[in-house]
Amino acid sequence: KIWDIPKHLLTRSITAPKKELVGHVRRVGLIEWHPTANNILFSSGYDYKIMIWNLDSKDAVISNPVKILDVHKDVVLSMSFNTDGSLLATACRDRKIRLINPRAGTVLQEASYKSHKVNKVLFLGNMKKLLSTGTSWWNNRQIALWDQNDLSVPLLEEDLDGSSGLLFPFYDSDTHMLYVVGKGDGNIRYYEISPEKPYLNYLMEYRSHLPQKGIGMMPKRGLDVSSCEIFRFYKLIPTKNLIEPISMIVPRRSESYQEDIYPMTTGAQPALTAHEWLNGVNKGPVLVSLRPGSGDTNFLPRFLEPEPVMEMTGLNQSPGEGEEVPADNIQKLSETADGRKKLKVKDKSLEKEQMCLTNGFDVFEHPPPKTENEV
Repeated sequence: KIWDIPKHLLTRSITAPKKELVGHVRRVGLIEWHPTANNILFSSGYDYKIMIWNLDSKDAVISNPVKILDVHKDVVLSMSFNTDGSLLATACRDRKIRLINPRAGTVLQEASYKSHKVNKVLFLGNMKKLLSTGTSWWNNRQIALWDQNDLSVPLLEEDLDGSSGLLFPFYDSDTHMLYVVGKGDGNIRYYEISPEKPYLNYLMEYRSHLPQKGIGMMPKRGLDVSSCEIFRFYKLIPTKNLIEPISMIVPRRSESYQEDIYPMTTGAQPALTAHEWLNGVNKGPVLVSLRPGSGDTNFLPRFLEPEPVMEMTGLNQSPGEGEEVPADNIQKLSETADGRKKLKVKDKSLEKEQMCLTNGFDVFEHPPPKTENEV
């Protein structure tokens, strides 16, 4: 089921989904949004199938996926896209890593390395490499690095410890930082990834006596750049029934914007429509700046099918010769002009509302209060 959360918080409980997807014969285990295409959703279930859904459909109940990937012989444990979403990597319970062309539904590469039992797989940005977490032959928790074009043997294997909890990998392509989080313990290891040997450079480890059951991350556009925050986790602590934010901060004396740790990063806007992607178009993500006050209007994608609303650019254009402007449009234009005048009067009130914003982002992306566990 697909739920639509309002932009300005919730005023009441949501009881009805926006859309319902019906296709899997057994329960669904994973869902992943396409990284650059609008309204393209991937789902995998315990029927061993991956289904691709186009949510641009006007139907409230969608029962026909646009594509079914039936290439796995067991349950899919993890899915990850490359930067432009043209490739899909999966980790399966049969211990195999598969590199799939999602539109064609074909397997391009397959890894069946017996000494590494894979649980999670992750694309490492534009490096053409994959990282997987799992267990070794001796049941030690392990991470492995793979060449995207040759999955026969890993480039690197590293044993971490003998704990039994899963390892969750997170990669920041802007800083080339890899974070490895262990389920059931309070540790977060972080590394720097390099394109050449030794590939994986251990940096440090965050330790806590409170174990995490699950963990999520804040998108880069929601970080507090004024305090040089480069990554933020949200840690689920079941023993205290709470979610704790953990910020990774680079200490800097200067209070100015640090461009070296905040390059152009992935924005919230899709780069192409669902129709374009289904027809074979590939585009990288729309990049935006995290500098306070900078807008991302120059990076908005151009859609093939415009929204069924009056374009704002038409307010500054005059009708051509021989064209008549309908009375309804004239009334809308006058109402819009009056509304703009009212907006000028309300500038002062808008300044008060900006206390709900941080770096130009809404309250959903507001940095949490500082905690003693910040690094």
